[in-house]
Amino acid sequence: MFDELPQSVRRQTGARELAKGEPLFEQGDQASAIFEVLSGRVRLVRRTIDDHLVALFAARPGDLLAEAALFSDSYHCDAVAATRSRVRIYPKRVLLSALRKNPALFEGFAARLARQLQGLRARMELRNIRSARERLLQYLWLSADSDGRTVSIDGQLQDLAADLGLSREALYRTLAMLEADGIIERAVGGLILKKAPRT
Repeated sequence: MFDELPQSVRRQTGARELAKGEPLFEQGDQASAIFEVLSGRVRLVRRTIDDHLVALFAARPGDLLAEAALFSDSYHCDAVAATRSRVRIYPKRVLLSALRKNPALFEGFAARLARQLQGLRARMELRNIRSARERLLQYLWLSADSDGRTVSIDGQLQDLAADLGLSREALYRTLAMLEADGIIERAVGGLILKKAPRT
């Protein structure tokens, strides 16, 4: 997104380094900016009334987060670095002004939000699959690189478990079963699909 912005707007953006576990913002903080993950992974979480954390989204490099802040006075959830991360900061006032003045920029921004929404819907679809095995296979199929076989996993497997709405133990058991069945092979930084997930 940064490259598409006018130079005058680029000069007003910033960047921030986050250590693992460091909050970017908290629910209720004044919404002053939206963010783009440049490296690492930032999780959006919300606390329930009984103080449990609910994972909403895991933003990876290239993902925007806190887009609703453009039209809100405060952030609606917490953003916490799941790994060491770097984010670009787009001040709300500056970005809104640029979008209003530049229809092509607005259209590109809207298209990006639409793609991100499509990805979120795919993740919601995953959570509606009851079987841990089928849920994980569908995730692997959707997440495979262009070769259709390699699935990169950044962060820890417990983060993947949270993204999929599975317990850590259920994910580990399912991975072990898929490996024993010859469907996957573990590799450094990810997994390799040895058989098509739909077979």
